[in-house]
Amino acid sequence: MPYDINTDVKYGPLEVVDAGALVEANQEPWWNQSLCIVNDSVARIGVFHGEFHWHKHDKEDELFFVLEGTLLLDLEGVTHELGPRQGMVVPKGVLHRTRARERTVVLMVEPATVVPTGD
Repeated sequence: MPYDINTDVKYGPLEVVDAGALVEANQEPWWNQSLCIVNDSVARIGVFHGEFHWHKHDKEDELFFVLEGTLLLDLEGVTHELGPRQGMVVPKGVLHRTRARERTVVLMVEPATVVPTGD
């Protein structure tokens, strides 16, 4: 499945971040958009339906926080099911993939140096 990953930063300091409008306008099954930079990290909004490939980030931790739907977070040997208002940090170096059986909206926070598709 193709991914629509947008790493351009949509909002600057003191701008209203309208993630809801971005999510509502999206029709792609696997999409994410960088929202803003906070210190040395980037906040991204994602809409997931389907599965991402297995990957890892050698130098960066990654937070997944579910806003809508259900996110399956696969780690080697275990799957965590996260619902709305639940999240998990995947530490650097840990092989993982994300999946969603239905349209799921996720907030991600990670260092701005991260390559979203993995190292």
